[in-house]
Amino acid sequence: MTSRVTAVSRSATHTFSKTPLESIRLLAGLGVEGDAHAGVTVKHRSRVARDPSQPNLRQVHLVHAELHDELREAGFAVRAGDMGENVTTRGVDLLALPTGTRLHLGETAVIEVTGLRNPCVQLDGFQHGLMKAVLDRDDEGNLVRKAGVMGIVVEGGEVRPGDPIRVEPPAGPHQPLRPV
Repeated sequence: MTSRVTAVSRSATHTFSKTPLESIRLLAGLGVEGDAHAGVTVKHRSRVARDPSQPNLRQVHLVHAELHDELREAGFAVRAGDMGENVTTRGVDLLALPTGTRLHLGETAVIEVTGLRNPCVQLDGFQHGLMKAVLDRDDEGNLVRKAGVMGIVVEGGEVRPGDPIRVEPPAGPHQPLRPV
């Protein structure tokens, strides 16, 4: 299966869900043009409250469409952008990528994966029980966060549904993703 972008979304305000669009423009070092979370320093309100000078490692939120499939099978009504993601993918095991993996989207855009999205109670505000549905336990009892990954924009460009995704693992020893 070819890895592809299935949807792109943004919101100019700090809303939970984002609006699916025909395309988004990624800006190097900033994030999604016109999105409330774009910027060099943190934009997520809880993080701004702690330290507004922190670097923004959450410029772009990516969710795998396979999670949407799983959630729909469990009875949730979720579509692209509903969980706040900017880019919805199919065919990439986002959660298994090591930190520093580069995702080449379309012709020129490159996102470097910085970590896992740490699910928050806003998921339950969207649909009751959704937060629990995006958390799991592995065979050793460790918490598994399934709500996607976060990244920074290394190279800008236009991204559209249908664009191919090329995965470039980092050089050297691989570090597993941690919440950012």
